[in-house]
Amino acid sequence: MTDLNRRLFLAGATAASASGAIARLPGGTPAVAPVPNNPVVRQRADAQVFRHTDGYYYLTGSVPEYDRLVLRRSRTLAGLTTAREQILWRHLASGPLSGFIWAPELHLIDGRWIMYFAAGPSGGGEDVFRIRTYALVADGPDPMTARWSVLGQLKTPWDSFNLDSTSFVHRGTRYLCWAQREPGIETNSNLYLAPLATPITLAKPPIRIAVPTLDWEIQGYKVAEAPSLLARNGKLFITYSASATDARYCLGLITADANADIMKADSWTKSPKPVFVSSSVTGVYGPGHNSFTVDEQGRDVLVYHGRDYAAIKGDPLLDPNRHTRMQRLYYTADGTPDFGIPVGNGPVPDRFSPASDRTTFLRHDGDRVSVGRGDIPSSQFRQMPGLAGRGSVSLVPIDAPDRYLVAQADGRIGLATKDASRAFAERASFLPQPGLSNAKGVTFAALGKPGMVLRHTAGGVALGTATRPADRASATFLVS
Repeated sequence: MTDLNRRLFLAGATAASASGAIARLPGGTPAVAPVPNNPVVRQRADAQVFRHTDGYYYLTGSVPEYDRLVLRRSRTLAGLTTAREQILWRHLASGPLSGFIWAPELHLIDGRWIMYFAAGPSGGGEDVFRIRTYALVADGPDPMTARWSVLGQLKTPWDSFNLDSTSFVHRGTRYLCWAQREPGIETNSNLYLAPLATPITLAKPPIRIAVPTLDWEIQGYKVAEAPSLLARNGKLFITYSASATDARYCLGLITADANADIMKADSWTKSPKPVFVSSSVTGVYGPGHNSFTVDEQGRDVLVYHGRDYAAIKGDPLLDPNRHTRMQRLYYTADGTPDFGIPVGNGPVPDRFSPASDRTTFLRHDGDRVSVGRGDIPSSQFRQMPGLAGRGSVSLVPIDAPDRYLVAQADGRIGLATKDASRAFAERASFLPQPGLSNAKGVTFAALGKPGMVLRHTAGGVALGTATRPADRASATFLVS
C-alpha cells in the first residue's frame, strides 16, 4: 500500500479504480492529498506559498541564478514538487533591473496580480547591491498565462537598500511590510510597516517595527528581513529572518494584539530569542525567509528554505542549495506559534493525540515512549514505509532519525536502532487502520501479532487487545 493510498484509507476514502486513480473533488482537487516530501522544491529560496480561491497552491521564490521570476502551481502541496514552472519575467539587459533578482512575492491587489521583487543593476562591484523593490503587474486573471510588465518602483522615504516586500489586509486596510536600510541607523536592514495607497505608493509614513540588536540578529550582518504575517488567536504574528544567510540564519517573531493600533511601534513586541534555528539533529541549516499557508485539511503550514549542510564555500548567496521546505505549525497554550525545529528530509511528520485528550501526544523521552506533554520535536513522527512491507508503516521520530518505534519483548513500546533482522522489521511495522473509537483517528495494529494494537496507559504505550470500549479509546489516536 503506498503512502498516498494509506492516507486515503485512514480518511475513509477509496481509490477510484483498481488502477490506482485517486478520487477527486469537483475542480480536480484530490479528495485526500498526498504527503509533501522535504525538500519540496530544490534550489528555490525565499519561497512564498499560498492557496488561492481558485483551489490552487502557488509557489514562487528566488532561483540560484537570480535572473528571472518564476511561478508554479498545483492542486496539492505535494504536487508543487513536480509542477510545471512558468517564467514570468527576466531581468533586463541593462539599467537598474539588469542584475540580481531577489525574493518575489505574488499578491492579488484590487483585482490585479502584483508581484513584488527586489532588483539591482549588473556590472559587478558594489553597485550590484544597489537593491530596490519593484513590482510587476499581470494583464489578466490567470497569473500563469498573463503577460507581465513592470509597474514601477516602490516609493519609500529613503533611496536606500530595500527588499522583501509582503502585503496583507487587516481590518479592511491593506498594508505593506518590508526590509530597508534607514539612513542614520547602522544596520543592514530593519522592518517597516505602512498602509498602501497603490501597490507601489504608501498611504502614510511608515513605522519601524523591528531593528536587529540582539546577539542572534547580528551574526555576520545586522539583519531583519523577509517579514511574513500570520493572523491567529487574536494576535498578529510577523516572522522575520535575521543574521547572515549561512547556518546562522534564523527566524525571529514580533507580535501585536489584533485590536491594537498596528501603526504604533509600541504595539509590537519582539521575542527575545529566535523561534526557528538550524538543527544538526535533523540536518537542516539556515532556515529562514518563510511564508505561511494551510494544507488541504486547513491546518497551518510553515514554508521556509534551508540547506542540507552547514559548511559553505564562498559567498552563501552564491550557494544554490537553499531548498523549499514545509512542516506543520503548532501553538502553545496561549496561542503563540511553536515552530519546533526543522523536521529534516522526508515526508512531513505527524503528531498523534489520544482521542480522549487532544492536549497530550505520543512522544518519546530518550528511548522511552509514552503519551503526555512535552516539546514539539519529541512528539513528531514520520510515517515511513514499513520495514516489513505488506502495507505497513514504521514510525520514526524527527529528533532521533536513526531510531524506530518498536514493540519490545514484554509488549511495551520503545525506540531502538534498526538492525537487519526480519524480527526487528516485524516489531517496527504497524498497520494503520481507522480509529477504533473515532473513525477520524488512526489505530496502529501490530503487523506480526494479530489482534494486538498500540494502546496508551498511565505507564506508557504497549501492545494490547482492544475488545472493551475503554481499550478501543486508548488505541485511537487523532492525527495533527
